[in-house]
Amino acid sequence: MRDCDDRFVASAYNSSTIAELGSSTKRSRRLADILDFISDRGEASIQELGEHFGASAATLRRDLGLLADQGLLVRTHGGATISGGPAEVPVALRDTRFADAKARIARAAAALIPRERHAISFSGGTTTASVARELAWHNDLTVVTNSLTIGTLLARFPRLKVVMTGGILRPQSLELVGVLAEGTFNAVKHVGTAILGADGISAADGVTTHDETEARTNHAMVSKADRTVVVADGSKVGHAAFASMADIAEIDVLVTDDSADAEELARLRALGVQVIVA
Repeated sequence: MRDCDDRFVASAYNSSTIAELGSSTKRSRRLADILDFISDRGEASIQELGEHFGASAATLRRDLGLLADQGLLVRTHGGATISGGPAEVPVALRDTRFADAKARIARAAAALIPRERHAISFSGGTTTASVARELAWHNDLTVVTNSLTIGTLLARFPRLKVVMTGGILRPQSLELVGVLAEGTFNAVKHVGTAILGADGISAADGVTTHDETEARTNHAMVSKADRTVVVADGSKVGHAAFASMADIAEIDVLVTDDSADAEELARLRALGVQVIVA
C-alpha cells in the first residue's frame, strides 16, 4: 500500500525532489518548518534561519534551493522570500509533522463513527487520511472523498465502498477540486459524518484553508453532512488561512491535541462546538 501512495506523491513532485524528501524525516520536518517560518515573515535571511534552526549555512542553502525548485519560495541574495501570499506546505512534507498528535487525533475521531452501517465523507489532508486509516476495519462503511491519498489507502479493503469525486487535481494536497468535485458532493443526498481537515480554525473566522477552490469544494461536502467533525492539530487552532470552508455554526465537533490554545478552545465551546482534546 505504501508503494501505491508513493506513486501518487511522486506524480506531484519531480523524482529528485522525492528522493531528497524521503531521505530523512528530520530534514522533511525542517523543510516544512522553514517554509512556515518564511511564510509568517514574508522573507528571511540565511543568518536568521541559522539562528532559529541551528543549521549550517550550507545546509540551509540546499534546503532553500529544494523549496525554490518546487516554486514554494523565491531565492534572494542571502535568503529567501515568499511570492504570492502564504505558502502551503506540500503533502509530502506535511506527513512528517506533528505525527504523534495526528495519530491521537485520528484515533479519537474514528471512535466517533458508529460501528453499524454509516456513510462518511473526507476532505484531503494528512490528518483526515490518518482517520481513514483508523476506519479501515469497519465492515459497512461508504466513503465519499476528493482525496487521492484516501481513495488509494482504502482501495485495498473491498468491504468498504469508496466513491471518488471528479475534479481538477491540486498537486500540493492531492485533492480533486472544482465544479466536478462539488457536483459529486452535491449529488449525495446526505452522509452521516463529514471529516474535515483545516489549515485554520477559530471562533472569529471559522474553518479556513489556503485555496479558495478547495474551500468551495469542501463546503459542498459539509453541506450534505448530518454532522461535521474538524480534525486539526493544535497549531491550526486560533489561526485563519485565506479562504473560508465553513462557519463555526456548521461545525459540530473539533478534535485536536493538547497543544491547542486553551482560550481559543473555550471560545469555540461557547459557540456550541464539542471540543475533544486527544
